[in-house]
Amino acid sequence: MCFRKIFGFKKSETKIEDKKDDLLSGKIIDKKEDIKNISSSSSNISSEKTITQAMQTTFVDGLVKKAIALNASSKKIIVFPETDSTILKACSIILAKGIAMPLIVGQKSEISTILAKEGIKNITDENILDYLDPKYSSKLEEYAAEYLKIRLSDGKTITLDEAKKIISLPHYYAAMMVQLGLANGMISGINSATKPYYPAFQIIKTSPGVLKASGLMILQRNDSIYFFSDIALNINPTSEELASIAITTAKTVIDLGQEPRIAMISFSTRDSAKHEIVDKVKNAVRLVKEKAPQLIIDGELQIDAAIVPQVALKKCPDSPLLGKANVLIFSDLNSGNSAYKLVQRLAGYEAIGPIMQGLNKPVNDLSRGASVNDVVELVAITVLQAK
Repeated sequence: MCFRKIFGFKKSETKIEDKKDDLLSGKIIDKKEDIKNISSSSSNISSEKTITQAMQTTFVDGLVKKAIALNASSKKIIVFPETDSTILKACSIILAKGIAMPLIVGQKSEISTILAKEGIKNITDENILDYLDPKYSSKLEEYAAEYLKIRLSDGKTITLDEAKKIISLPHYYAAMMVQLGLANGMISGINSATKPYYPAFQIIKTSPGVLKASGLMILQRNDSIYFFSDIALNINPTSEELASIAITTAKTVIDLGQEPRIAMISFSTRDSAKHEIVDKVKNAVRLVKEKAPQLIIDGELQIDAAIVPQVALKKCPDSPLLGKANVLIFSDLNSGNSAYKLVQRLAGYEAIGPIMQGLNKPVNDLSRGASVNDVVELVAITVLQAK
């Protein structure tokens, strides 16, 4: 089945610009009609579209509203160990909307220069932590000692000097703030050098019972919502790890206010193919049913059997999903990461994430190509994770 058809991509969707071109070429007006009507006609089309868009509230819009309400009742500090203009613009919006209290970790002079260049005025000294300033040296010593303690307890060989060097990196420093309860969550990753994975795994660690942390991506287009996992961390998970990822993803989806309907994705449906990857997925489904029997789950399923009811009737008529899965768990990172990018780029879905799940405290990753809006939306989700 055509990929575009599966995810509802409609070739026939007409843009306002196309309608204007048709108007000007005379394709959809009477040749005797006064040309003056063209301007008012196209204006009406634009006005109607604007009104319709204004009335639409997406799933993620709802999450932002929930985050604003939560932050209003209990201030949430989200720490940013990066100082790019994208981050600072997003922090300005986050602050203005009341989504969270941003705290930017970095050199104050550098941050101030970018703020002045971008014309951002609502970020003040209260939102900036020049963590390497000598006046904070005692805090750096404290964090280094705590990092040393954590790493030694993990059986790692490390000296205090090495711990100081590592904790002086902004994303490690920020993660320690979260660990010690001085911030409610951390977001980074717009730069490769400050990806949050190692600080998260070394300092925050995974929650009890979670075999592996994983990455979730929300795919949204109008009222169509899917949750893809794992799209960020585990290259080739075992059956046990895949089951853990599915259960952790279900918890995240529930926490975000949706009922998870989980499809374990494969290139096979109901043993249509024989392979060790198919066996891995089937074993993972069995394990999920044993550990979390309350969840609605099925597999192994091909994507069309998972999300297209008509196909499900033919390939797996006994499926509890009935072709209406909203959570897709992929057998490996190659599949999951590629799948979400295809849906984003070819079907026009908005991708929100990656959302790191299975950690003791909220730490989330940004794509290196993240927009200001991407950052704002991920902050809202981080706030909700911190509740």
